[in-house]
Amino acid sequence: MKELRKKLKITSKALDTVNKFLVDENNILINNLFEIIEKYGGVDEINKKAKEASELDNLLSKLKNKKPDYAQDIEWLIEQRDNNAFISIPEYRKKILGEKFSEMSFNKDYAVTLELSACQYFPFFMDIARAAIEDQNLMPGRIIRVRKMKEQEVDGDLLAMATAMQIIGATYVETLDTKGTAPGPDGFPVNVHLGGPETITGYFGGVGQPNDFALKWVDEYLYYYTNYGIKQVLNVNPGTVLLGYFIHKLGINNEFKISVYMGNDNPYSCLWTLLTAKLFAREDGTSPLIGFNLANSVNNETIELTAHIRKAFDFEDVVRFEHHVIETQKSIVRQPYDRREDLLEVAMKVKNVSAKHEGGDVEIDKNREHPSDILDYFRDKQEIIDSGHWEFMRRNHLDRYIAINTTAKVLTENGIDIIAAQNLHQVD
Repeated sequence: MKELRKKLKITSKALDTVNKFLVDENNILINNLFEIIEKYGGVDEINKKAKEASELDNLLSKLKNKKPDYAQDIEWLIEQRDNNAFISIPEYRKKILGEKFSEMSFNKDYAVTLELSACQYFPFFMDIARAAIEDQNLMPGRIIRVRKMKEQEVDGDLLAMATAMQIIGATYVETLDTKGTAPGPDGFPVNVHLGGPETITGYFGGVGQPNDFALKWVDEYLYYYTNYGIKQVLNVNPGTVLLGYFIHKLGINNEFKISVYMGNDNPYSCLWTLLTAKLFAREDGTSPLIGFNLANSVNNETIELTAHIRKAFDFEDVVRFEHHVIETQKSIVRQPYDRREDLLEVAMKVKNVSAKHEGGDVEIDKNREHPSDILDYFRDKQEIIDSGHWEFMRRNHLDRYIAINTTAKVLTENGIDIIAAQNLHQVD
């Protein structure tokens, strides 16, 4: 077995061949990428613009000009944060545990991040902020957004959410318009075989971002990175994942999370993903792969084996495993889908995990007049309003907030630490 195992070693000759290909001045794949980087002024200029664009004063100034009423909401949020209106973590534990509070201890090394997906509209975000104060509950420490970028750039949500995330101390992810469903950011179909969500099974044929759309994804990312400081985006395709690694290694301070749609559903597919991340990590060991959303079908054994790979590659503190605890009632998984028991088990063994809530608690969500539906992510805002579904989707979002706090309660009762919005909920 020892001799057999040695055959898996990657030879120096193979690595030399790969390196020779990558640094070849005539490599059109790399040269096409360089052209996009130069379009935005080069690596240093890109990072400089992104840093300036992400500064809170600059975001607030732009928001006041773009959407004054949203700016007033932000000012209210700052006031509530500064006045400690949100419950602290010790107070929350006392609320949940009562007399048992003094008997419990919490290991910060295995803290679970409370994650909400998706927060599509800034008014919905403000709904849960007000509810968290009123209910003395927790705001998520991580938020995923799957809303059309151009649409929210126009109506001010993009600026408002970028500003709000800094204020509350939450990480967040945006989803670029070059993501596989038609149309793309330029108004043309990403693929002639995909007509939007109703043909989403076309993904099974591997047609998410075909031909030149991987490069368009980079172009779109750099636009939002340099103009709004949007750092973390969703990644759904092997080509754009590789390009994400490339531009980070070149010096751009980008980050991304791999979507559940990538289908990493066994330890070997996860090894492939993390292996590439390791090969293209910077010399300091950092990688742009910040979040890794395994498929909904994975069991705890797969998560634990993937954690073994992650640790071997020194990514334990770099790459967060984002685990769906609750999914939307419609259009993605069989229901009932509630993975809290699995979460409790894996959270005691695996570090750096987030509990992702895509829907409401099953018994609540399934009885709504309009249950949560993953296909709602792909709809135009105006169409939602015109159809009379705006309030239904507002309710769906509040249900996600409630589901997050259900999970927080269960974790707390079992002595598992949690990460909520870090600027709102004081730890000490």
